[in-house]
Amino acid sequence: MASLTIRHDPCQFDFLSLGALVHRLDPGVVPFRKARTFDVHVSGGEYNVAANLSDCFGLRTGVATAMVRYGIGELVQGRVREAGVVPFYRWFDHDGVRGPNIATVYSDLGYGVRAPVVFYNRANEAAGQLKPGDFDWKTILAGGIRWFHSGGIFAALSETTPELIIEGMKAAKAQGAVVSFDLNYRAKLWQAAGGDHRAVATLRRIVEHVDCLFGNEEDMQKGLGVKGPEVTKKSDSKLDTSVFFGMIENTVKEFPNIKLVATTLREVHSTNRHDWEAVLWLDGQRYVSPTCQLDVIDRIGGGDGFAAGCIFGLLAGRSPDEALRLGWAHGALLTTYHGDVTMARLEEVETLAKGGSARVQR
Repeated sequence: MASLTIRHDPCQFDFLSLGALVHRLDPGVVPFRKARTFDVHVSGGEYNVAANLSDCFGLRTGVATAMVRYGIGELVQGRVREAGVVPFYRWFDHDGVRGPNIATVYSDLGYGVRAPVVFYNRANEAAGQLKPGDFDWKTILAGGIRWFHSGGIFAALSETTPELIIEGMKAAKAQGAVVSFDLNYRAKLWQAAGGDHRAVATLRRIVEHVDCLFGNEEDMQKGLGVKGPEVTKKSDSKLDTSVFFGMIENTVKEFPNIKLVATTLREVHSTNRHDWEAVLWLDGQRYVSPTCQLDVIDRIGGGDGFAAGCIFGLLAGRSPDEALRLGWAHGALLTTYHGDVTMARLEEVETLAKGGSARVQR
């Protein structure tokens, strides 16, 4: 099995993602049926990783996505600029009535025994209309690229987005880039897009082009149709790493092109109290992070925070264990902020990754 090879020569981009930008309406701990005000967060499962890598970790990142000429589009563009991410937009004109639109995600925070609730309005979404040929990959990647990333949320939007993902992956591979994919299986999205059968057929075609895979047991079972190992009753813990590593072994047997698989593991005691761990399988070797207890403000984006920290560690030439710890630490910190993208500084991530505490810093 070939090992993961990362470019270390000068490149225009350390990281480029392909996906949908969305705006998320967040009423805080108030359920939507009683909400009066909302915070607006700019997000996207694929974009978040690029924003985190730029804003916290200082890498040169870009995003290829759809953009609409109207007020919400201008709001989103402003947040992308603030994060320092270079955009490559396929432009759409809004007709003033129906769209095309930047999708809306509705997500309250929940509290205690009340879980967060997420639902969508992705009707006439501009990103779902993206198709092969919409981006000039030759020009975009002309200055070199080290890492290319996309995800299962974008793949679920239409018949054409998976084909665009594969086109982008092939162009990035031709440049010597590492290609990663976050399965990000979302039952509501795939139910609207043709159900589990289409999810498995679509994601398996994409993963054939992937070097690095992010995803948990549900992602691999429902997204890829990979059968998991038998779960014994000796441990009901969600943090049983042996079960996950067994799942990875089954996945890699079916996709020998995969050189890395990583994910976070959570034991959810309440909406605001989680046990948090992460695992990494790289070139046949297993790595496990420490476990910590999180007091969660907003859990949305924690997985993208983990992916960003892990990718940074690998791009920076850190050891696999260090890369895993950076992802674990950054994902943990991200759950302590409102919104989907980072507010952390690299020094804070490094400190937590090395075992730092929450004692006041004077």
